[in-house]
This record gives sequence, C-alpha cells and structure tokens, in this order.
Amino acid sequence: MSYVNNIRMFVRVYELGSMSAAARDQRTSPAVASARISELEKHLGVRLFNRTTRSLQPTENGRIFFDGARRVLEAIEDAEAAVMDVTQNPRGTIFASAPLGIGRRFIAPHVPAFKDLYSQIDVRLRLSDRVIDVVAEGIDVAFHLGLLEDSTLKVKLIADCPRLLCAAPAYIARRGMPVDGAALVTDRHDCLNLRFPGAKEFQWTLQTPDGPRRFEISGPFESDDGDVLTGWALDGRGIVLKPAFEVADHLRAGRLVAVAKKTPPLPTQLSSLSQHRRLKDPKIRLFTDFIAQKIREELRRANDGPAPVDEHSPK
Repeated sequence: MSYVNNIRMFVRVYELGSMSAAARDQRTSPAVASARISELEKHLGVRLFNRTTRSLQPTENGRIFFDGARRVLEAIEDAEAAVMDVTQNPRGTIFASAPLGIGRRFIAPHVPAFKDLYSQIDVRLRLSDRVIDVVAEGIDVAFHLGLLEDSTLKVKLIADCPRLLCAAPAYIARRGMPVDGAALVTDRHDCLNLRFPGAKEFQWTLQTPDGPRRFEISGPFESDDGDVLTGWALDGRGIVLKPAFEVADHLRAGRLVAVAKKTPPLPTQLSSLSQHRRLKDPKIRLFTDFIAQKIREELRRANDGPAPVDEHSPK
C-alpha cells in the first residue's frame, strides 16, 4: 500500500502545487510528503518535480506520470466503491466543505449522528466563506449557497432560499426606513458588505417592477464572515442582506426587521457539488443525502413552513 500512498501524495502535490499544502491535505508532515515523493522518484528512476526553496514545478516526466497516476487512483476508488456497494459496509474518509454559517448551523451538528450510523466512515469538514476549488482541493462534496451560472460538477439542489434586507430597530430609528433599493443609495444608508474572492463587491441585485437591477451600495463595515455581518446588524450598525433562514429567529423576536420590502433581493439556492465520478462512491452518496435531509428539516423549522422539496438539477 505504500506505493499507492506515494502515488496519492504525488497527485496531491501536483494538484496543489505545494509540498506543505499536500502534506496538510494528507494529514502528515512536509518531511513525510517529501520522502514519499523521493521514494517514488527513486522507484521510477526519473525526477517528477524541480524543487527549489521558493518554488516547485513538475518536470515533463512529472506531467506525463500525473495523468496515469490519477487514473490509477480513480480505478482503485471505483473498485473500493463497488465492493462497498455489494457488502453494504461503506468505509473510508469523506472530505466535505461548506460556508461558515451553513456549516456551523446545518452540517456540523449532524456529523456525529452520521458517524453513529456509519462507524467506519470518517468525515473531515472544512468551513470557509472563501470560494472552494472542489477538484484542486480534493473535496468529495461541497455545500454551496448561491446561484451557479455554470459548473462542470454534479449539482444537486437541496432547497430554494428566499433572501431579504434587514436591520435592527435602533438603526431604523436613527436613519429611517428605506422603502426600496433606490432609497438605499439616495439616502446613503450604511450597508454591511460581504467581501470574499470573486464577490461582486458593493452591489446588491434587487427585484424591481422593471426586473432585476443592481444597486451600488456602500457602508463603513465589511467582512468575509457572514455571521459577523449579522452581529453588526443586530448591534444597529447597518443593513444586511441575508437568506431568510439565517435571520428568521431574529425577525420573529423583533431584533431585526425587514427593510426595502418593495425591492427584495433575488432568491438564492443551497446545493451540494461533487465531481461526477465521486457520486459513484456509496459513502459520499449516503453523506450527501443524509445532510441534505437534515438541512431541509432545519429549514422547515427555521421558516416555520413546509419542508423544501427534493429537487435535482439536470447536470
């Protein structure tokens, strides 16, 4: 198995472009990662990477070997998945990712229950509001909040998610109630901005009588953590754009109120993303379906309405 592990390490170093990043991904040290690559190079009799203190680049032999090595690992994964399907005894490790708020509220609390049902499956959950490269980072399933214009991944819709603009009563008392998106701009309201790589910064797309329209908003506060924005809104610091489920409790308790209701934000979607071939693995299907059902139950409770239907995209 050590040769397979060496190949697996090589593939992750190649994909991530870093020995230390691959070591973290494989839950080992950079020294062990380097030793595995050296052992593989010795076995093959060729150099796979050109290494300096500042950079690591694959050689021509490394680029040639990568395609075959990846196919070898995929074949092993497919064979293991087929055996697990027959024995109905799934095992192994699942690497999952999610935005911070979604992960903390809807996924992390249910991972232990999943582990109780499937004791031989381990889950490695990574939470971040940054954009995740599912393929490059070796993610088996990513839970994504937002509309996907195009994707080479398998997309499974979990739920449609209405959104709204809201603020604390203290903010409205101080600055007034904006009736629509135009008022946000003309009255220079303090809007709380979510900043992350790839975000359309300082623009909110709202529904108007003439169709969707982008409004150039501004404000003194921004963060890459959506929960931080909610905290600032509760503190009366500005207006926040949020999925309804994230602020439902605050709205019911009167800690936040909806604003600019004449021009609500466009709804968004909560989906799971996987590489097509990964869904052949029964453990990934089990985990994705288990978490999707738990999310729908949570959304039903949060919205105090019927559970969202189980729909699938045509991808």
